[in-house]
Order: sequence, then C-alpha cells, then structure tokens
Amino acid sequence: MDSSGWIEYLANRPKARRFATYLEGREALLISAIEIYEIYEVYKVIRRDLSEARAIEAISALHRATIAPVDESLALEAADVSLAHGLAMADSLVYATARHFGATLVTADTDFEGLPNAVVVR
Repeated sequence: MDSSGWIEYLANRPKARRFATYLEGREALLISAIEIYEIYEVYKVIRRDLSEARAIEAISALHRATIAPVDESLALEAADVSLAHGLAMADSLVYATARHFGATLVTADTDFEGLPNAVVVR
C-alpha cells in the first residue's frame, strides 16, 4: 500500500471504502519506510480536526503492516525503477519495495498505471 491509499483511508476520503478492503483484510500489509511520515501527518490532521479517538482508530491498520526499511540495495533498485518508468524518488522507492518483496502495490496514484503488479484504485 502506498501513502495515497493510507491517506484516502485515514482521512475517510471518497475512495476510503475501496482501500479498507485491503487495509482491513487478512492479507499481509507492507509499506516502505519512506511513507511513515506522510501517514503520521494525516494522523495529526485527523486528531486536530476530528478527535484523538478517531485518529487512533484510523491508524490501527498500520500496526498490522510490516515496514520495509530502505537500504543501499533497495535505493539502487529504486533508481533503476525511476529511470525505467519515469517515477519520482518516493514513488520509485515504493514500487521497488513492492517488487523486491514480491508484493502487489495498491495505490490511487495514476503514475503507477500499467506497471506490473500495481493496482490503481479508482
């Protein structure tokens, strides 16, 4: 899952229910370490604008996720992905992480449209 999916879900945006299928299901969740900051920024906004209880509830699925660290090998793989697919740095790290671990990337980001093992939720 990339940050666009987490943001849709945590902020209860229009695609939240579609992402809930993935985030609340039984499948293992994998996220790149680079996405943690964005997810907690959303938590902060929900806590400030709604309530602490809703913010804590919203991130409960995050506790099920495995956070994949970024190391030199993955960074080099991401650079190759960026060159091959024209992805920005964060997107290339997210996609390279999914590929490295044999996972399917679930996202709302159309930059991943047409890439193998990427599901773009509309």
